[in-house]
Amino acid sequence: MKTTRHNKILELINKYPITTQEELIDYLRADGYDVTQSTVSRDIKQLRLTKTLLPDGKYRYQASPSSEKGAKNNFHTIFSSSVISVETAMNIVVVKTFSGMAQAACAALDMMSFDVIVGTLAGDDTIMVVCKDIEAAQKCTEDFNRYLA
Repeated sequence: MKTTRHNKILELINKYPITTQEELIDYLRADGYDVTQSTVSRDIKQLRLTKTLLPDGKYRYQASPSSEKGAKNNFHTIFSSSVISVETAMNIVVVKTFSGMAQAACAALDMMSFDVIVGTLAGDDTIMVVCKDIEAAQKCTEDFNRYLA
């Protein structure tokens, strides 16, 4: 069932410029999938969907590149175009983004699977990156700031 739903989600985001989880839920329900917001949110994370900017200024869901090289390029593009600043607070890295961009940048960051990152949490304009230790957080901050240069 999950694989079928994932395939349907990929089909829908390629066919329609879906900009919100609510729109995606509506399309899925119209096709007979009884889904909740939390299920769709998990699906988006598992499928590693990101949001890309449309010419009209809105964002739409898009499947991430499957190749490692494509994923790294995608990460660099999303990260460098959405992040304002990066700071360390003990073993936590706080990443400030433009309003509405934190989740896309965080999804790109999660896709990179950095070994020293324990987990991430994104809001509207802030990402909290929890690292294994203080040294790892400092290294992440340095690496992230290089992406911004």
